[in-house]
Formats: sequence, C-alpha cells, structure tokens
Amino acid sequence: MPLRHDGPGFAGGSLMRVGRGVAALAVVTLGACSGTPDRADERPNILWITSEDNGPFLGAYGDSLADTPNLDRLAERGTVYENAFATTPVCAPARFTLITGLYANAAGTEHMRSRYPIPGTIRFFPEYLREAGYHTTNNRKKDYNTLDRPEAWVESSETASYRTRGPGQPFFHVRNFTVTHESSLHDPIDTQIHDPEAMRIPPYHPPTEAIKTDWAHYYDQVTQLDAMVGEVLDDLEAAGEAENTIVFYFSDHGGVLGRSKRFMFESGLHVPLIVYVPPKFRDLAPGVARTDRLVSFVDFPKTVLSLAGIEPPDDMQGSAFLGAYRDLPRDYVYAYRGRMDERFELVRTVRDAEYLYVRNFMPHRIYGQHLDYLWRAPSMRSWYAEFLAGRLNDVQRRFFETKPAEELYHVASDPHNVRNLADDPGHQEALERLRRAGADWRRAVRDLGFIPEETINERRGNRSLYEAAREPSFPLEDIIGTAELATRNAGDHLDMLADRLDHPDCAVRFWAATGFSVADSRPAGMRPVLREHAEDICPAARTAIAEALYRYGDHATALSLLEQALHDDRLFVVLRALNTIASLDLDSLPASIADRVRRLERSTWEQPGNTDYVPHAASAIIDR
Repeated sequence: MPLRHDGPGFAGGSLMRVGRGVAALAVVTLGACSGTPDRADERPNILWITSEDNGPFLGAYGDSLADTPNLDRLAERGTVYENAFATTPVCAPARFTLITGLYANAAGTEHMRSRYPIPGTIRFFPEYLREAGYHTTNNRKKDYNTLDRPEAWVESSETASYRTRGPGQPFFHVRNFTVTHESSLHDPIDTQIHDPEAMRIPPYHPPTEAIKTDWAHYYDQVTQLDAMVGEVLDDLEAAGEAENTIVFYFSDHGGVLGRSKRFMFESGLHVPLIVYVPPKFRDLAPGVARTDRLVSFVDFPKTVLSLAGIEPPDDMQGSAFLGAYRDLPRDYVYAYRGRMDERFELVRTVRDAEYLYVRNFMPHRIYGQHLDYLWRAPSMRSWYAEFLAGRLNDVQRRFFETKPAEELYHVASDPHNVRNLADDPGHQEALERLRRAGADWRRAVRDLGFIPEETINERRGNRSLYEAAREPSFPLEDIIGTAELATRNAGDHLDMLADRLDHPDCAVRFWAATGFSVADSRPAGMRPVLREHAEDICPAARTAIAEALYRYGDHATALSLLEQALHDDRLFVVLRALNTIASLDLDSLPASIADRVRRLERSTWEQPGNTDYVPHAASAIIDR
C-alpha cells in the first residue's frame, strides 16, 4: 500500500506541488497586502498537529532523504520556522510547558514522569479558550508531567474531534501522532522504503548495519506520519474549515536515535514548526515564507491565546510570536534537562541565532548513562558494542565519556555539535555572554531543578514546590550559586565548598559535596572534612559525600553509606545510590551490596510512573 498521500483537498491535488520559490513569492505577496479582510468578529479555529521524537527531517527543511509531500505542501502555503526549539528533549516535561506556558524547571516539574502538583492559579491554557467560547478537544495524548486538569478540554480521548462543536463555534483541536516515537525502533524491522546504504550517518554515530537500518526505518516512520497528516488536512478541507483554521505542525522534541532524544544538542532540541494562517486572517500571520525567529515551546500557549484574541495571563513565561498580543523577538531560547527515567542528570542550555551553549552540572557523569528504554533500540546497542570493542573514533567515543562543564557550538558550521569551542580564544566573547545569559535566566525563573528530587516532597509539604520556593526564607540563590561553584573549576573552590557542607539547607550541602567528586584535585586535608560530614541527615547530601569519599580513597566508609541508602524505603534515595554505584570504578561489588542490588532488581514500587526505575538501574549494575 503506498504511503504517500496524494488525495484531493488541503494536502493534495487542489494545492498541486509548486516550486518553493513560487510558493514563497505567493506567501510574501499575500502578507504584504494592505488592509484586513472583512471578517467582523470571526475568530479563527486553531489546529495543533503534533508528532513524537523527530527533528526537522522534512523536505521543507531541505532534507533530501525525507518523503513528506503533505507537510511540504503545508509549508508551501504557510511559514517554516527555522529556529524552533523544545524546552527539554523529552516528551512529558516538554508537554508540561506546552500546556501551561511555564518552564518545567521553574514549576518543579522537570523530572521525567513525575507527578508533582502546581498551584491552582496556574491553569492549562485551553481553559482560557474554553471560557472564551472555544470548543477544546484533544486526540489523544496528554502526558503533562503533573496532576491532570481535565476541565481544560471539552473532550480528550482517542475519538475527540472538532466536529462535535456547536454551530458556528470556533475550535482548538490537538491531534497527536505517535508513529515516529522511538519505540518504533525497538522491534526487529525490515526497511521497506528507504535504503539503509543511502543514509547520511551523523559523525557521532559509527556506520554499523544496525545504525544504518534504524536511520532508514526512522525515515520510513516519518513517511507514514506524513500520510496521517495528509488525512487530517483532507478532513479539515472536507469539513469546510480549511480556510477558517490556523494550523500548527510540530514535534514534541528532537529525535530519535541515540544522542538526540534526552540529550541537550540540536538533535534533541531543534524541532520542525510549520504554521499556516488562512488569507482571511492574514493580519495575524507573520507574512513570510520562512523565518529565522527564535521560538520556544514556552511561547506556544501565549501565541495561541494571542491568535484567539485573548490577552495572555502574566504568569506565562513565554513570548507570543503571532496574533494580536505578539511580543518582540527573543534573543535567546533556554532548555533544561533533569532526571530522565532511572538516570539523574542536570543540564541547562542557551541558544541564540548563532551558538548553542551547554552547561553541565553533573560533568562527572558520562553522557551515555545506561538507560533501559534507550538501550532497547538495536542502533544504541550496536553503538555501545563498538565502544566496548574499542572501534570508535574520538567523536564517536565521546558519548561514553564524562563531560566538560561547558560546551559551545557554532551551529551553522557544526550542526551536529561535535566541535566544542568553549576553550577556543576566538569564541570567548560568545561563551561569556551566553554563560551570563544562562545564569541570569536561572535566577529570573527561579530554577527548581537544583533541588535534589528525593527531598522535594519533604520540602514542599502540602504545597507545590513552586509555592514553597517563593517564601522569603527559601535559599534558592545559595543553592544555585553553590551548584555553579561546585561544577566548574571546582578544584579552585574546595575550601568554600567545605564551609558549605555545614549550610543549614540540604540542597546546598548536596551540591557542595558534589563538587568534591567533580574536582580533579584530591587534597589530603579534605578527606577528614568529608568524613566528619558522612552522617549528614539529608540523604541526597549523604550519598554525594559517599561518592566523594570513595573518590578520595575511603572506600569502606563510602560503601557503607551507599549500602545504607539501598535499604531506604524512599524510591529516589535508593535510585540515587544505584546511580552512584554505577558511576564508580568498582572491580566487584561487596557481597552484601551485590545481594541487595539483586533484590532491588526484582522489587516493585508504589510511586506512579516510576515503578521500573529502581529495577532497571539495579539490572544495569548486575549486567555490566
């Protein structure tokens, strides 16, 4: 059965396939017309078409391997955004931002598959549309990484449709497609459309058969996605709503092979975004065929409200890029990464028109920590096998090595982000500017990702972490400042970090202890200081001290502390200990720890969304 969609209507024959230059001229001419069409108080319908786990692998973005006629035609009639970015390279925290207009790290919801609450004053943005008379429907995925707000939707289900609205009622409809999700690569496949030998393998991947096949199969999935998008657009045409509806197409983050989804590079953060605005609403349109304006997911809710003529609420943190309330273009987009499934990590990025700046707050952890779901892809297992066999070059091997504290990439000349310019004298102005922008942003949004996850529930009590962090006594500057001090040039600050091991706040002590593992130097005088703090009452700080003691050579004390943590009944305390054990250069596990890890591999946990994390982390230790 052919997967190309060439039917009539919005995406097919009525549009015809015209040259991009002609299409661009038509759109620019349209946007340049003077005056506004006579549409009285008519409000546009708004349709979001979303896909999963794919970067801009479309013909409209110049990808010659892509077979995407429907999305390319949508692009010919609309605007292609060259610089659109997810706020995090994984679905659930990204979808939190898409539904609220808040950065997840500012709300305390950045960790994957968490269910931390947010204040009632923060609303899912379709509520504002519904109150304004819009028919709001979602088909079908939510996955918002917080407690649900079902009142945002008239209906959210596998059958939800804009066709159920009242006569003349405008709609906001979301249609989610999962065909390009990374799980499509987990089972053995036979590529049917794209030739594995024709794939352009990025320089960080070794060109193994499994990697070439997974790349080809992924392009097959994108082709299937394109056909599905064509059907949605044809349905819109058949309903008589194509010229009444503003259409967005975008992916929930980049992807999908290893080092894209979950990772803070262009491959994980850069997403396709196409927006079509019908001629009757041309006063709301950007008026260009392509734009290099920087756009972030945090901007999307404000933009939809702006298109609907609704003034966005003050608590939204983005900038509207279309509509009556559009803002000036932004200079930077920001992104964050916290825990992904069973692996703790903390990374922040800043992107401007030229550079990507990456700030690693756990540089002593390798990029490619073993993660059960990621390792299910044949390409990932093949890449790791090449690493173990010693057959990778420097670029390909880097994924399995520890990280620098800072990375800087010139995107136009290095789209795959493999040449780190952070130490290049010719790029110090950009480095310092983006470093400063990131530090200012973390404070402006009150970045809560620096709070160790095992302490969140105790710290927040009966409130959300967002509310708790706004109390005057909350030491967020001390926490963030210590994390910055401890994870870049940490060896220069060990005396200060030692003093902060006595700080009254647990998170400050956690980051201070982390600095002793990050630092290259191991002054003998610091070992007794660490031992003095080995019984810290904060489990996160105690585990960080255990790791530092192990690296300072006090293996007995360190392993005793880690074994103690493995017997805790709190999921994230146990998970932090397993992550730490996995990172240590252990020839063998002590018998008592090995026995406990084997028991944890068979354990079950009550916490929703996280039931497999401890068993997966334990299994990785046993199997290594």
